[in-house]
Amino acid sequence: MLEEFYPETPVPLDHESPFQLLIAVLMSAQTTDKKVNEVTPELFRQGPDAKAMAKLSPETIQGIIREVGLAPTKAKNISKLANILVESYDGEIPNTFEGLEGLPGVGHKTAGVVMAQAFGVPAFPIDTHIHRLAARWGLSNGKNVVQTEKDLKAIFPKDSWNKLHLQIIFFGREYCPARNHDLTKCPICSWTATKKRIREEMGSR
Repeated sequence: MLEEFYPETPVPLDHESPFQLLIAVLMSAQTTDKKVNEVTPELFRQGPDAKAMAKLSPETIQGIIREVGLAPTKAKNISKLANILVESYDGEIPNTFEGLEGLPGVGHKTAGVVMAQAFGVPAFPIDTHIHRLAARWGLSNGKNVVQTEKDLKAIFPKDSWNKLHLQIIFFGREYCPARNHDLTKCPICSWTATKKRIREEMGSR
């Protein structure tokens, strides 16, 4: 079903390099991709790469991204991150989970998105959409994103993870919102609910 709905899965955050993708993903926490895409053109104009970004003060960065949630903290992290990349990685971003997660403001999910989209490494970054839908669809009963990630990786082939990650996010935004969700009108939830009901009825016999 996801393949039918979303045969193409463009990365929703505008960027022109792995560094810019990392910065955009970092900023997307508790903020819409649309809002991130509104502020990154000016940010990347002034700081297109790590060396240029490192020259901007945290205050300058904050002024550019002020409309993004948690802007003060993100601005400080972006500044620190850029300086670390210049000092330790010659301005390039590391291509390992360990290296990425060692950078300020970069958690496992952010690292996973960058590894998947910038370097093509199979990953299954779990955001709130995927965590919610995995539970709704009966694919995971994980109480946290760590367990949900393990469950989904066990279910789906490794070569499908990167595309599925985006397909589920797109589907969640369009058909499966957190609030005011109409199960009967959701193409996948209505189907999985029917399957679950059949299993329960058979189990009670």
